[in-house]
Amino acid sequence: MSRPATKTDLIAAAVDRFEKLNRTIGGMTEKELTTPFDFSADANKKEAHWQRDKNLRDVLIHLYEWHRLLLTWVQSNEKGEAKPFIPEPYNWRTYGEMNVEFWRNHQSTPLETAKELLSASHQDVLAAAEKFTNEELFSKCVFPWVGGSPLGSYFVSATSSHYDWAIKKLKAHKQKAAA
Repeated sequence: MSRPATKTDLIAAAVDRFEKLNRTIGGMTEKELTTPFDFSADANKKEAHWQRDKNLRDVLIHLYEWHRLLLTWVQSNEKGEAKPFIPEPYNWRTYGEMNVEFWRNHQSTPLETAKELLSASHQDVLAAAEKFTNEELFSKCVFPWVGGSPLGSYFVSATSSHYDWAIKKLKAHKQKAAA
């Protein structure tokens, strides 16, 4: 499926990938759920997230926190409170440190709570996207606080694209745990 470029496609892709993510999670064995993620021996997995996330909870919390970033950013700016997408003291060059902070803040969050938080935030993001027209989501320069990108690109990144990332990580873990 190509990257969504309409409101209808954005919503459909978000719903589809979220369901696929949940099917992937539902298909995990007890061993896969309890074996810590370890990609340290895989030279192809160099990005920081491969080392950061140690279990399913960590992946789900990452998705949840990025939903919160999107929702806070949109809601604040709609109310006239100018806020960047990445909150201070972070920026697009240092957002990896922010991701580590999210990870650190949720080390005592139970898996079931992480699932509930993500499910609720997914619904909140879909509801937020529904409020906008197709033109508001996919035309450039509609909202000054978005910059030159369409607002919809942020919704796609926080939903279907991020869900694909999570599915890829979970499948890699399942393959490794089965070995």
